[in-house]
Amino acid sequence: MKQLFVTAMGILLAMSIATKGWCQEATSEPKPEVTAPAAEPAATEAAPAAAPEGPEPLPATTDAAFVEKLTARLNDIETHAKNGEVAGHNAWMLTSCALVLFMTVPGLAMFYGGLVRKKNVLSILMQCIFLMGMMTVLWGIIGYSLAFGNAVGADGKPTNLFIGSLEYLCMNGVQMVAGNAPMSLAIPSLTFMAFQGMFFIITPALICGAFAERMKFSAMVVFLAIWGLVIYCPLCHMVWGGGFLSFGVEGALLGGALDFAGGTVVHISSGFSALVCALMLRKRSGVGTEDMRPHNLTYTVLGAGMLWVGWFGFNAGSELASDGVASSAFVATHFSAAAGAVAWAAFEWLTRGKASVLGAASGAVAGLVCITPAAGFVQPMPALVMGAIAGIVCYLACAKLKPMFKYDDSLDAFGVHGVGGVLGALLTGVFATNDILVKKNGLWYDPSTGTELILAQAAAVGVTILLSVVGTFIILKVVDIVIGLRVSHDDELRGLDVSQHGEEGYILH
Repeated sequence: MKQLFVTAMGILLAMSIATKGWCQEATSEPKPEVTAPAAEPAATEAAPAAAPEGPEPLPATTDAAFVEKLTARLNDIETHAKNGEVAGHNAWMLTSCALVLFMTVPGLAMFYGGLVRKKNVLSILMQCIFLMGMMTVLWGIIGYSLAFGNAVGADGKPTNLFIGSLEYLCMNGVQMVAGNAPMSLAIPSLTFMAFQGMFFIITPALICGAFAERMKFSAMVVFLAIWGLVIYCPLCHMVWGGGFLSFGVEGALLGGALDFAGGTVVHISSGFSALVCALMLRKRSGVGTEDMRPHNLTYTVLGAGMLWVGWFGFNAGSELASDGVASSAFVATHFSAAAGAVAWAAFEWLTRGKASVLGAASGAVAGLVCITPAAGFVQPMPALVMGAIAGIVCYLACAKLKPMFKYDDSLDAFGVHGVGGVLGALLTGVFATNDILVKKNGLWYDPSTGTELILAQAAAVGVTILLSVVGTFIILKVVDIVIGLRVSHDDELRGLDVSQHGEEGYILH
C-alpha cells in the first residue's frame, strides 16, 4: 500500500511538472528540459548557489528509477509533439511494418496454400506462421546486428563490407527515439529494426514455394534458420548496411547498385535458393502422372490481393519516411502490379485462347516483384512498362522454361521471384531517374551514366546469385546428411498435414 501511494504521488508530481512546463511554453520563456535532480553542492563559506532551473526535487521516498524513466518519457513525448513531422514518419513506418507482416500471414500463406493439394494446405500455413515466430526471434537476438551492425575503424570507414558487427546483439543500443536509425534520421532505430525484421520473415517464406509438399518440417526449420543468418544477413548488409554492394559506398563493387526495396536482397536471393531446393529435393511423387492442380484458387486470388495491398508497405515504406518519394514508390508499385496482371492474362488469352484467374494473380505478383528494386527510382509510366514486361517474361519462365528443364518448382517461386527479381534489377538500370532521388540516370535517359549503372546492377545480380546458389547448396547438403530433407514416400502420399503435423485442413464428414 505504501509503495502504491509513493508511486501515485510520483505520477501526480511528474504531471504537475509537465503542466508547469507546458504553461511556460505558452509564454515567451522557453521551457527547460526536464532532468533528474542535480546533487546538492558541498557546503562552503560562500553564499549558497542558486537553485537550478527546472522541476523541484522529487521526494526522497520516490523510486528513483521510476522517476527517471517517467521524466525521460515526458521529455520524449514533448519533443515528438513539437515535431509532428517525425511523428508522421514514424506512424507511416509502423503502418508499413504491419503491412509487410500482413504479406506473410495471411497473404503469402493463402496464396501458396491455395496452390497446393488439399492434403498439404496446413503444411504451407504452418511454414508461414512458424517462420513469423522463428525469424523474429533470430532477428532480435543476432540477425539485425549481422545485417546492420556497422562498426567503423579509426579512419571512419566500415571495418567489414560483407557482414555487420555485433554492436546490436540482443537489441543492445536499439533505441526508441528518432535520430539514430542506420538508414534514416526520421524514425527511431527501434522502428527501423522492426521494419527490416518483416523482410527477414517473408524472404525465407518465399522459398517454401519451391519445396512445397515434400520437405520435412524439421529440415525446413533448420535450413531456413541457417539460411537467414548466413545468406540473408550478409546480403542485407552488403546492399543496405554500407557494404560491398551499397550504392555510393567507398569500396563497393562498381560503385554499388540501386535496390530500393529488395530486388537482390529478397527476390533474387529467395528465387535462386528456391531453384536449388527444387533441384536437390527432386520432383514430387506423381508429377506428370497425377492431378497436381491447385485445390483452392479462391485462396490464391485472395492471397494475391493481400500481397498487393501489403506491398505498399514493402515498397513505399522502404523510403523510411512519409514524403514525396514514398508517394512515388506507392504509385509505381500499384502501376506495375496492374500492368503485370493485365499482361500475363492477356498473353495467355492470345496464346492459349483463355485468360486464367491464376494467370492474373500470378501476373500481379510478378509486377510487384519486378518493381521492388526500382520503386523509389522510376516514374509511373516506366513502372507500367516494367510490370507488363514482367508479366510476360515470368509467364514464359513458368510455362516454358520449367517444362524445358524439367525441374519441379512446386509453386513457381523461381519463375516469379528469381526471374522477376533479376528482370527488375536490370530494368532499374534502364529506367532510374534522378528526377526522384539524387542518383544516376538510367540507360533510357543517359547512355553514359546508364551504362555504368547497368553494369553495377548486373554485378550485384551476379554476386547475389552466386552467394544464394552456393550457400543454399551447402546448407541443404549438411541438413540432408544430419536429418534428411525429404519425407518418406508413404508420408508424401498421405500428405504433409497428417504426416508432419497430425492434423487435417478439411474435415468433410
